[in-house]
Amino acid sequence: MSKHADPASGRSRAEQPPATGLPGKVYLVGAGPGDPELLTLKAARLLGQAQAVVFDHLVGEGVLDLVNPAARRVYAGKEAGNHALPQERINKLLVDLAREGLTVVRLKGGDPFIFGRGGEEMEELIACGIACEVVPGITAASGISACTGMPLTHREHARSVIFTTGHLKDDTVNLDWPALVRPSQTVVIYMGLGALEIISRELIAHGLPGDTPAAAIHAGTTPQQVTLTSTLKDLPAMAKKAQLKSPALIMIGSVVSLRERLGYPCPAPAMAANA
Repeated sequence: MSKHADPASGRSRAEQPPATGLPGKVYLVGAGPGDPELLTLKAARLLGQAQAVVFDHLVGEGVLDLVNPAARRVYAGKEAGNHALPQERINKLLVDLAREGLTVVRLKGGDPFIFGRGGEEMEELIACGIACEVVPGITAASGISACTGMPLTHREHARSVIFTTGHLKDDTVNLDWPALVRPSQTVVIYMGLGALEIISRELIAHGLPGDTPAAAIHAGTTPQQVTLTSTLKDLPAMAKKAQLKSPALIMIGSVVSLRERLGYPCPAPAMAANA
């Protein structure tokens, strides 16, 4: 974890310019799905100018290479059952850094407002009188859709798309199953790998055919990408056999069947496993 600062102190070995006495500003920046070339120009510029960067575990190494070498770095990664910093401490840290007069980048995988807790952090900053701004990023669903040839929508397959999470705040998987089994739509589930067996079972029990095409994608858009395509019924066993790890995205719907025709190798040397 050479690029990770001590999460308790928020300090790195880089020299830090002294605080000005004026209030700083926090930018909630989307780091995209992993490939650093999918960053926005604004995100790259802010990373190069930042005086402090608070980043998650889903942020790729290539993205971190763009950070100002003199910036203070704080690792705030949150993984299932392993939180480097709880959300309340992250919120307080952002406020404290801004009150030092620093330009702060809160770097989050994907987009800050799509399962990134950006809204929670922005509420805290505004409540504390801290100036803040959101810089959107490409969310995992869009990035993975583009690099696997599985369109999120298609006139012959899906007229709508639903993003949901398989890991709720109360640690249950009590999703809105009737909404997820409607016809002619694509369902994208973030953070659902650990509950994939439950998700598959419940969707089938609520009326979605077991032979509905489904996919699980690990580390999408990066050189470590692994793509598994199967059916809703068989995907959990396939993912278990392949020992697929998080982060992973689940896509369910007939658009997954288009991968055979529309898929192409990503720019990164990714490996794909097919049913």
